[in-house]
Amino acid sequence: MIESFDDGAAMAEAAAEATRAALAAALAAGRRASLVATGGRSPGPVYDRLAAAALDWSRVDVTLSDERFVPPDHAASNERLVRERLLRGAAADARFVPLFRPAADPDAAARAAEASVEALAPFDVTLLGMGPDGHVASLIPGSPRVAQGLDPSLTKMLMGVPEAIGDPPLPRITLTLHALLQSRAILVLITGETKRRVIERAAAGEDLPVRALLTQAEAPVRVLWAP
Repeated sequence: MIESFDDGAAMAEAAAEATRAALAAALAAGRRASLVATGGRSPGPVYDRLAAAALDWSRVDVTLSDERFVPPDHAASNERLVRERLLRGAAADARFVPLFRPAADPDAAARAAEASVEALAPFDVTLLGMGPDGHVASLIPGSPRVAQGLDPSLTKMLMGVPEAIGDPPLPRITLTLHALLQSRAILVLITGETKRRVIERAAAGEDLPVRALLTQAEAPVRVLWAP
């Protein structure tokens, strides 16, 4: 279940190549390609490598697995990370579909972005990190809405998380489990022994959000780990 790499650079190389191949396959099939990006520390080196990939980026759509309810110039913005690390050079030609919208609250932002994100599905590849509490996207333990977001019968693609939660503690917009499973490939990127043990605990039955990904049969999931 866990693919191990010697270091973060090797993991980033593998993740970037898997992502590039998935996007290239979609383009070769004559359709637009879609990528769900993520925030956090692990994907930055992946984006650096992917930005240099020889793809027809003008036919690639990029969105996010989740976003903090902050404008894109905010230091905590996942959109800012993606724009600075991925959408540069040739990759700047990709079409970015933001989750943050200048709305009254995260619920309104989620409603505003719903149709645009739904139009990208099924996603060719989804990149995810995972927190030490087992959260993926902004489906975070302790959130009053985590059970709703993990409910496979929920048909919404996006959900607001109005409470200030997570690290940093901010309101958020997140893809639901329903949305995440509309992926042709999911890559979960983790580093360190603590997160490896979290994956192992979830696989063994502990009720953590990431377990919903590990135990489903709709979308293929790869867990990439480096020390």
